[in-house]
Amino acid sequence: MDTPQRTVVLASVLVLTAELCFAGVSAIVKHLSTDVPSEQLVFFRNLMAFIVLLPWLWRKGPDAFKTKAWRFHLTRGIAGLAAMYLFFYAIANLPLAQATLVLLLSPFIIPVIGRLWLAERVLPQTWLAIATGFIGVFIFLNPLGTTLSPVVLVAFVAAFFAAFTKTLIRQMSATESSSKIVFYFSALSTLLSGIPLLWLGQSIALDHLFAIVAMGLLAVAGQLGMTKAFALAPAARVGVFTYSSVIFAALMGYIFWDEAITWYMLLGASIITLAGYLAIRTRRKAESTGKVGS
Repeated sequence: MDTPQRTVVLASVLVLTAELCFAGVSAIVKHLSTDVPSEQLVFFRNLMAFIVLLPWLWRKGPDAFKTKAWRFHLTRGIAGLAAMYLFFYAIANLPLAQATLVLLLSPFIIPVIGRLWLAERVLPQTWLAIATGFIGVFIFLNPLGTTLSPVVLVAFVAAFFAAFTKTLIRQMSATESSSKIVFYFSALSTLLSGIPLLWLGQSIALDHLFAIVAMGLLAVAGQLGMTKAFALAPAARVGVFTYSSVIFAALMGYIFWDEAITWYMLLGASIITLAGYLAIRTRRKAESTGKVGS
């Protein structure tokens, strides 16, 4: 049964709102990075998410979180935390739109990891979407016309780790519920990111503390909005709007840090959005026909 048009519109608005929240998180991280160590930002980002999840986790009860997949959960926690550290570093040292844009490559990396690691079949249409996505990134970054910062490579590594964690989640979902996956990542990322603060922690000014709380709330609001959006409508109908985050990031970078918006950025972002749309549509067709992989 087709999803009603009104529901699709609502889901699209929720995705756009969620991406606006995520862009806001990136902007706050960039603002705070000059005064607050990235280790503290990562810790408080995870802590806020865990605190918001506590009532929901309490209702689930302790028996709902028994698991034997400790290796998967620990690997996912470490990889996800590594992606977060690297992405926060990239945000602090790159134009906001560049850092956000490179991280959006992770959906295109997932099929490659699935092929190399899990021997999953990748459809020719997916390879085309992947190639188109990387062409869009090349145009957006314009390496032939400008000198790129080496930190762009850090953002690429962050995108790889993000893709790896999503591939792990797909493997874990065969035996682990979504509530277990959410709980263990939140708990492990909060615990592990708190360890460096034992020797790197420092006092935080009151205005910075308010910004940190806002960062956490925006991150949770974005995640909840995204989850609700994909519960209302299939990814093939609204998933393309996830690429709006680079537009929001470019606008915030221009408004707050006077970062330029150029024609090649707009062209590259458009090509990446098209590639994302092709990848989503291809995956939906593959799932509907029962084909393995992407």
